[in-house]
Amino acid sequence: MFERYVVTPDKPFDLNKIDSGFTENFKSKKDVEEEFHKLRKRLCELQDVLYAEGKRKILIVLQGMDTAGKDGTIKHVFKEVHLQGIKVVSFKKPTEEELSHDFLWRVHKHTPGKGEIAIFNRSHYEDVLIVRVHRLVPEKVWMKRYEHIRNFEKMLFDEGTTILKFYLHISKEEQKKRLLERLNNPKKRWKLHVEDVKERKHWDEYIKAYNDAIFETSTIYAPWFVIPSDKKWFRNYLVAKIIVKKLESLDMKYPEPEKGIENLKIE
Repeated sequence: MFERYVVTPDKPFDLNKIDSGFTENFKSKKDVEEEFHKLRKRLCELQDVLYAEGKRKILIVLQGMDTAGKDGTIKHVFKEVHLQGIKVVSFKKPTEEELSHDFLWRVHKHTPGKGEIAIFNRSHYEDVLIVRVHRLVPEKVWMKRYEHIRNFEKMLFDEGTTILKFYLHISKEEQKKRLLERLNNPKKRWKLHVEDVKERKHWDEYIKAYNDAIFETSTIYAPWFVIPSDKKWFRNYLVAKIIVKKLESLDMKYPEPEKGIENLKIE
C-alpha cells in the first residue's frame, strides 16, 4: 500500500528525484479531512490497547529540513491520543558533554518501554547529519555510525520495538516560503532563529547527508518512509495512515481481566 514511500534496502535512492509536492489524487485538504479525522480517532483507540496490553514498544522517528513540519506532524497526528503512554523527545545539536560520550549515549535512555510510543523529534540521525555537515567529527568516525545505527535499531527490534522512520520531504522553495511566513508574522516570529537561515546555506550538503543516511539505514526491520511534505495536510494524513496501518497489523489485544473480577462487589 505504501510502496511508493518506502525506501527499499540496497535500491538506488535520490531525494532530488522525489516530488515533495506529491498528493496522490487529492486536490485539497477537504479531500482527506474526513478520513484524517477517522485516522486520528483510530490511532487513539490503538494507543489505548497498546498501553493496556503492555507488551509492545513503538518508536517513531521524525527527520527533515528546518520547517519540514516535525512539530506540526506531532501536533496534528497525535492530537487525540492520550498523554499516558506516549512521550516526545527532541534532539538538538549535540552538547559538549554528549560529544564526549559515544553518540548513542544520549539516545538509548529515551527509547520506549513496553506499552509506550516514543516520538523522536530529530534523533540519533543528527550524528550523521549535522555532525557531518559541520565537521564536528572526522569522516572516518561518522562513516562507521551507519553500521552502529543499523545494529542499534536491530537490537531494539529484536527486543520488541516497532520502528517507523519518517523523512519529511520539502523543497528548498517551500522552505523559503515558510521561513518568510515566520519572519513576516509577529505571532510566528518566535519560531524563527538566525541559525535556521544559516543552515539553509548548507542545503545541498544536508540533502547529500540525508541521501546517504537513508540509503544506508533503511532496513526491513526499521524502514524509512519519505513523506512529500510541501502540503502540510497531505503530510499529516499520510503519516497518520502509515502509523495506523502498522499498529493494526500488530494484532494487539486488551489483557484478560483478573479472575473473579466479575464477582467483585463494591460497597
